[in-house]
Amino acid sequence: MDMLLLLLGFIFIMLGLAGSFLPIIPGPLTSWLGLLALHYTSVIPQDWHFLGWTLAIALLIMVLDYLIPILGTKALGGTKAGTIGSTIGMLLGLLFMPFGIIFGPFIGAFAGELSQNSNRKKAFRAALGSFIGFLTGVVLKFVVSFIYLLFFAPKAWEVFSSVM
Repeated sequence: MDMLLLLLGFIFIMLGLAGSFLPIIPGPLTSWLGLLALHYTSVIPQDWHFLGWTLAIALLIMVLDYLIPILGTKALGGTKAGTIGSTIGMLLGLLFMPFGIIFGPFIGAFAGELSQNSNRKKAFRAALGSFIGFLTGVVLKFVVSFIYLLFFAPKAWEVFSSVM
């Protein structure tokens, strides 16, 4: 059973890292599920304080991931159309990996802003805010998911060593 939980935890950790870049998967929250699975093995003692704090951080990052692009767009003069365009661009960007996921939000925000206002300079600034917000969210999610991997690895080795 421990090996199954270890494998499940590893899958969740890897999906969490992928989720840092893919908007479909909540990165840090998925990585946290990997930590949770690891703590249910018979080798690792359940540390509810650790799990509680890491869950709180994962949820905070999830909320910030939605707020940061909006705040970035608004800070540089964007409108709701730019934010919606950024989201659509991000989803369409999945079809054109890897560059689509990077530039999709920017192009979408730019198109959304142009639909509301024909001033290209203002639309570009708003799109830039959305792009910076998106990249900030990606970096935050990746850093937290990677830290969860660093928490996971030594404990996973303990479980693996005890089973083998």
